Amino acid sequence: MENKKKKILIADDEPDILEIVHYNLAKEGFQVLMAKDGDEALAKARAEHPDLIILDIMMPKKNGVEVCGILRMQPDFKDTMIIFLTALNDENAQVKGFETGADDYVTKPISPKVLVSRVNALFRRIVKPADNKVLQFENLVIDPEKFEVIARGVQVILAKKEFELLHLLAARPGRVFLRNEILNQVWGNDVIVGDRTIDVHIRKVRQKLGMDCITTVKGVGYKFDI
Repeated sequence: MENKKKKILIADDEPDILEIVHYNLAKEGFQVLMAKDGDEALAKARAEHPDLIILDIMMPKKNGVEVCGILRMQPDFKDTMIIFLTALNDENAQVKGFETGADDYVTKPISPKVLVSRVNALFRRIVKPADNKVLQFENLVIDPEKFEVIARGVQVILAKKEFELLHLLAARPGRVFLRNEILNQVWGNDVIVGDRTIDVHIRKVRQKLGMDCITTVKGVGYKFDI
């Protein structure tokens, strides 16, 4: 099966959840690893370098948000996809998850079919930008081939969605992108996210670059202006 080479790590302190997620993902042809707490999740992630990590937020030792934050600080995991699996379904919890660097958010009680669908949707999004031309500006270089960003001579580590968002806007300087355009081109129609997701990612990109190169066009969208 085409999913055979894809490796997924699922971390949850509930044995029943681990079992049902493992069964359904393995049935789809994925190679599935399991961890029962945050420390074990970190250890297995570093040892196995999975393509995707599913993290329960409320885990012992280190919670899912802490694990995600630690991994996102390491260059080897800036492109690794991360899904939060949690019983916390309020908007603030979801925004916090996306701020930490999550790619998607699935609430409990889980539907195995929905989870598998979301996993497959994320894997379909693993496509480097069609135009691999390096984008060069006065104080900013964006290399889509290497997924590398250099701001004022210093390498900046962006999460995958942050990079895709920056590259989308920077490839057409001055062009205003509508919110729906950004959602469709960066997250795709298969992943359900809200408008605040864009705001969170824009804010993170601005903070990490240390420059205000993305302009908000009130009530319309965003544009790259450096």
